[in-house]
Amino acid sequence: MHAFDVLGDPVRRRILELLAGGEMTSGALCEVIGEEFGISQPGVSQHLKVLRENGFATVRPEGTRRLYAVDAGPLQDIDAWLDRFRRFWTPHLDALATELARGKRARRLRDADETPRSTP
Repeated sequence: MHAFDVLGDPVRRRILELLAGGEMTSGALCEVIGEEFGISQPGVSQHLKVLRENGFATVRPEGTRRLYAVDAGPLQDIDAWLDRFRRFWTPHLDALATELARGKRARRLRDADETPRSTP
């Protein structure tokens, strides 16, 4: 399965978002995904299996629990593929950062001018 096919599913993307915060048990993942998407435990398990089989997630046993974590390898491959397209949005993001900085500076100057100064 191609990486974008794996990530094309919103449930699998959400699982990866959750795992980006650190390892999680399959039970904790099933609870969150079940609430958000109305999917049963077997359905969540199928999504976890797709993520594991395609290298996006790892699993390690800890007693009776299974702990899942993100495997960054495939994400680095996607990042490398996206690199050729960054030139389309990077200048726009840089311009936005400049405008935001200008706005913050203008607010600071305005606030400084409006602050009453005590006279000795």
